[in-house]
Amino acid sequence: MVVKLTSPARKASTPGPATLPPVEVLRPLRGTAPVIIASPHSGRTYPERFLEQSALSVELLRRSEDAYMDELYAAAPAAGLTLVLATFPRVYVDPNRSADELDPLLTGDRADPLTPIRSPRAHAGLGVVPRLGADGLSIHPGILDPGEIHQRIADCHTPYHTALEAEVSRLVDRHGFAIVIDAHSMPSISAPGIDAVIGDRHGVSCAPGITNAIEAALHAQGLRTRRNTPYAGGYTTERYGQPDHARHAVQIELNRALYLDEARVTRSGTFDSLKARIDGFLASIVAIDWVEKLA
Repeated sequence: MVVKLTSPARKASTPGPATLPPVEVLRPLRGTAPVIIASPHSGRTYPERFLEQSALSVELLRRSEDAYMDELYAAAPAAGLTLVLATFPRVYVDPNRSADELDPLLTGDRADPLTPIRSPRAHAGLGVVPRLGADGLSIHPGILDPGEIHQRIADCHTPYHTALEAEVSRLVDRHGFAIVIDAHSMPSISAPGIDAVIGDRHGVSCAPGITNAIEAALHAQGLRTRRNTPYAGGYTTERYGQPDHARHAVQIELNRALYLDEARVTRSGTFDSLKARIDGFLASIVAIDWVEKLA
């Protein structure tokens, strides 16, 4: 059984169905741009068994979410953009990691079900199945069975990237190229005075004109930006940012102080104001001549 949490302090009043899709794909009803908005970390459908076994309260677990990115970018399909949303929480499975970024401390002395890669992120407790949550707190009371890790990846990580890969291929077939905008939020202490950090892996994951156009569109909404510091992009930009293969990826980290009560993980009084800016941003990028930006 799973339940979808509607507040940081309680479960939904009505339990969810026995199984929920791990990913939602929302396509434009008419018209389309070669752009996908992907939100890998806004999921808040927590498996009940996971909540029962976690070493952390749900309030603390939720601090790891890029909370409400799905709502901030909800106007994407109406604007003409594809929206891909993970529904599961990142503390359960992190789709912005490779499936083989496995933390050796999670399984103890038992063999991993997959061949792990040497990953600084995984060894820091932030692998595909995270060991640590917000504030560096341990998510699990002990080690995990390797089979459970494998099952989580199969149930969540694989379907998410299968869906995102399908949308990228669809847009490449239609337009000759595709652009993934990976939508995240960052703690306000990460970049004081900055509203959005744009990550293109220091110019590797997309054509320069695409980064420039996205930054200009954010500036037009009055948002102050910085590039690649402290966030240059994660697995999503690594995987889908292949300009030589007509695939471009950019990560956007929005400052949570713009819209969120970070301690309570609730929408602040400025949520609607930021959503209006994001709506304007989405409308503007649909109108961009992206072919020109590829030159």
